Amino acid sequence: MTSIGTTGLVFNEPLLWELGAKGRCGFSLPRPDVPAADADKDLAGEGPDFPDLSEPEVVRHYTRLSQWNFGVDSGMYPLGSCTMKYNPKTNERQASLPGFAGAHPLLPDSMAQGILRLMHELQEALAEITGLPAVTLQPAAGAHGELTGMLIFYAYHKSKGKPRSKILIPDTAHGTNPASASLCGYKSIPLASNEEGVIDPAAVAELMDEDTAGIMVTNPNTLGLFEKNIREVAETVHSRGGLVYADGANMNAVMGIVDVSQLGVDVLHLNLHKTFSTPHGGGGPGAGPVCVTKELEPFLPVPRVVQKDQGYALADDFPQSIGRLHAFHGNVAILVRAYSYILSMGPLLKQVSRYAVLNANYIKERLKDVYHLPYDQPCMHECVFTDKNLHAHKVSTLDVAKRLIDYGFHPPTIYFPLVVSGAIMIEPTESETRQTLDGFIGAMRAIAAEAAENRQLLLDAPVNAKVRRLDETLAARKPCLSG
Repeated sequence: MTSIGTTGLVFNEPLLWELGAKGRCGFSLPRPDVPAADADKDLAGEGPDFPDLSEPEVVRHYTRLSQWNFGVDSGMYPLGSCTMKYNPKTNERQASLPGFAGAHPLLPDSMAQGILRLMHELQEALAEITGLPAVTLQPAAGAHGELTGMLIFYAYHKSKGKPRSKILIPDTAHGTNPASASLCGYKSIPLASNEEGVIDPAAVAELMDEDTAGIMVTNPNTLGLFEKNIREVAETVHSRGGLVYADGANMNAVMGIVDVSQLGVDVLHLNLHKTFSTPHGGGGPGAGPVCVTKELEPFLPVPRVVQKDQGYALADDFPQSIGRLHAFHGNVAILVRAYSYILSMGPLLKQVSRYAVLNANYIKERLKDVYHLPYDQPCMHECVFTDKNLHAHKVSTLDVAKRLIDYGFHPPTIYFPLVVSGAIMIEPTESETRQTLDGFIGAMRAIAAEAAENRQLLLDAPVNAKVRRLDETLAARKPCLSG
């Protein structure tokens, strides 16, 4: 096959201090309108050591660095469990409108009616999409949403007069779930999935006792499978006074199709930086709104965006609230982008999920004859293979991932979920064309053939990248932190 990966023009880039020369300047300061004054050197020191660069040197430096990066605008980003989907440019246009981008967070409500209305309507839209009627936009990311959910669990049980100390967490849940529970003082009780890769209701019934606050479920789970027993699980948890938390990081598979409330879910977080097409990665910013049942609404964080006769306002008069979770009101520019996406798509949000599921199943069916498929059944938005078929050639999942770089594709998630040894987790999302999917499938099949015919190609990979394969063990044991 013809690879889209190539050595091409791969630039080397020195440090800024190694460029330029004394006296070069890429900008002009405005003429000062106050008399010049020397700073006290005892207080100010010698000043920062800025390099002297011309404007082209500055522009080229950052442009060349950007060309070392791979992003969703560069090509397919098949990171399973993370939904690295395309970010429509119209979202950026709306978020950059002066009324949104220039709004100061300390503006009084009367001068922020536009953004408050947008936030209120986004809350209503997320409530309609999920089926859960009460929403907070305050959490700053998915794990922050999980923390919010666990704080709500705690506040709910405390209001009943009997706080609880344990949480059930399936082995197919996201890895941040137990950490979020622990931050709220809960002990995580592991729950093994059954041979079909989903939760066994009988196992839940055995573990669910009067000291267990509830269960944290990822649905679809990290194997890319829908938890088909979720209603029975929820009934068991509720019958013993517990609550059901759903990690909505994989909502891209069921958006607008599944009414989460009908599954028995009490609390759900959404990753706007996954499902709702806002920028993802690079440390943020993100947004992790939390949707809850009417019964749990009093515990939502404050301030809350509410509609009043005179317009919209931030209100904090909710005595049972878990309190404030974020300075001001979260990452508002991300909320604008998600709102733009929802308005742009409207009822086509259902089609988004259908295409995401179709694409994942297409990859699964086209690769299962060469890569081991631990759960050979219809998947949702992502599919999970293993390196079991490559063991005879002494080739591992890591080798496949590194070789994919030479073919011009960003590697998928590897070695996760932990319940599958040597996992290769692929999520194509809905945006990729069949032509792109066929190119990725062709690369994966070519790599499987190389494993049998010339395994050294995989062991040396990547060979066309800016940097060759790193010694990851050495990097972990002796990290270079000097910059």
